[in-house]
Amino acid sequence: MLRVLQVVTHMNRGGLETMLMNYYRNIDRTQVQFDFLTHRPYDGDYGEEIQQMGGTIYHLPVLNPFSFSYKKKLGDFFDNHPEYQIIHVHQDCLSSVILKIAKQHGIEVRIAHSHNASQDKDLKYPIKMFYRRYISKYATELMACSQSAGNWMFCGASFRILNNAICTVDYRYDYEKRQRIRKDLNLEKNELIVGHVGRFSPQKNHGFLIDIFYQVKLQYPNSKLLLIGDDRGELADKMKDKVTDLGLTNSIMFTGLREDVADLMQAMDVFVFPSLYEGFPVTMIEAQASGLPCVISDEVPIECKKTDLIQQWKLNSPATEWARIIIKMGKETIRRDTSELIKKAGYDIAENAKWLQQYYLSKADTIMRKKNNESV
Repeated sequence: MLRVLQVVTHMNRGGLETMLMNYYRNIDRTQVQFDFLTHRPYDGDYGEEIQQMGGTIYHLPVLNPFSFSYKKKLGDFFDNHPEYQIIHVHQDCLSSVILKIAKQHGIEVRIAHSHNASQDKDLKYPIKMFYRRYISKYATELMACSQSAGNWMFCGASFRILNNAICTVDYRYDYEKRQRIRKDLNLEKNELIVGHVGRFSPQKNHGFLIDIFYQVKLQYPNSKLLLIGDDRGELADKMKDKVTDLGLTNSIMFTGLREDVADLMQAMDVFVFPSLYEGFPVTMIEAQASGLPCVISDEVPIECKKTDLIQQWKLNSPATEWARIIIKMGKETIRRDTSELIKKAGYDIAENAKWLQQYYLSKADTIMRKKNNESV
């Protein structure tokens, strides 16, 4: 059995992590097994499932490109685990730090994977831009979730796209399920339910989303906003304070982390995604597979439009305009089963997992043949 090391920050529920788990669940684990090298001291939301499927989770300190101690611990890890000759790194700009050390310690196949088409413009931004330049120097393979994510991360180097695929059957629109879920959530029959899935980070632009919903509420009082995602932390607390200040406490539901996102999407009427930047959000594929009309910002790659359900809107447009189009799409769109369209577009996980599995196995075969030739 081939063991592939996935290098991540953590394995909590997020877009990147969910994508990895979709592939992990659907590969033939008698042939390819995933293990995870994380940069947090805990196993994360997916930890128990990973262990049940035969994976191992390792822990390193937070990735610090200036830390000699961190680099030594990473090098020691590679020396102590010679079974990993394929590593798949999901650390965006700082991937080059890991890839360089992996190369120094003889890791044959070093995959860098881009999941975003930009980064937060914070104090760390110049550091990230510096290390981004060296990714293609130390990686042997480059992957991205979209053309825009690859163009941005790899600065002109060639790369292959690995689709953020899903189990389309799980998201197929079901009217009876919709009615049941809405009843469980105590949603009224004629309420307009605006939905969003995303962690509370600056990238997801929750402050503007709440401003938008405030205008939705003014234009269509019988409405609610469903916010799905980890609502712990300073930014989430600020958003909750904002909701209180705007008098929206009874109209906005913070669900926290949920395992039943596919079911919750059935209950929604329109999906809103005003991100400041994205690579290729898996939530957009999920929402379209659910038959949900979607209003997204013009900073979300239009590549994610696989059906006629998506309307892209300018991020600098007033919240009142966003509210108008959201209400229009939420009230006028007739929900239907669009899961087959997503499958035909190439985003069903079964076929994509087969491809990735064969990709890893072919790389392992090349390593083996190279070693055999060297031993002759």
